[in-house]
Amino acid sequence: MHPDWLIPQWPAPTGVRAVCTSRAGGHSAPPYDSLNLGDHVGDDTLAVGANRALLAQALGAHPVFLQQVHGAGVVELGPHTPHGTVADACYTRERGVACTIMVADCLPLLFTDTRGSFVAAAHAGWRGLAGQGGVGVLEAVCKPFSAFGLSGQAQGAPEIIAWLGPCIGPQAFEVGPEVKAAFEGHDPQAAACFRPAAAPGKWLADLPALARQRLAALGIRRVYGNDGSATWCTVSNPSRFFSHRRDGVSGRLAACIWRA
Repeated sequence: MHPDWLIPQWPAPTGVRAVCTSRAGGHSAPPYDSLNLGDHVGDDTLAVGANRALLAQALGAHPVFLQQVHGAGVVELGPHTPHGTVADACYTRERGVACTIMVADCLPLLFTDTRGSFVAAAHAGWRGLAGQGGVGVLEAVCKPFSAFGLSGQAQGAPEIIAWLGPCIGPQAFEVGPEVKAAFEGHDPQAAACFRPAAAPGKWLADLPALARQRLAALGIRRVYGNDGSATWCTVSNPSRFFSHRRDGVSGRLAACIWRA
């Protein structure tokens, strides 16, 4: 692993591995320098291919790259799941298959349970997180967990644990009133995750806090990683993280989790 990549600090069981890349250690030229893993952002295809091969070698596993559409679709991954499968979340119980989410401001979430029986990942921008009728990407990706004998709440049952990766921080994520309304319409307590921005009628949204609220509602309380502080903000750390909002043209980071 490149020393600049993020290794989650969480109590994942033996045999579950996870990492979130930074922009360091790859082959892409500016403005995609250097470890861009997105093949849809205008970067040289050979450079992206070399970067993805470098990632797979570092993982010792097969990362599956989805076509993410800011929705709530979930796919179960196997060894032959094709790259470009349309979904914003994925899970697997297969060994050596890495659930992989690409981001450049949206929030990546990684999941496993305390016995390491499965791994999962989700891509949560505000649209996917809010969803429709209170059912967004987190509710969708957590639904299969019940089939594994996991509820997040059952006493004595294995617990689900989650890790939040870097994303646009609450000092930088300016949104319109429709975003605030989308969350408050489902849960009035979401109002605590917004504060007025300098621009009239705009709000600053705390995306990690909104995700933690939704996870708590699902009974998932062992949540680690991004706490909304400046070190996790993709916009505020240009030397480490890609940011679409900051740069317009940007590469993509990847958060990966797999069973070794």
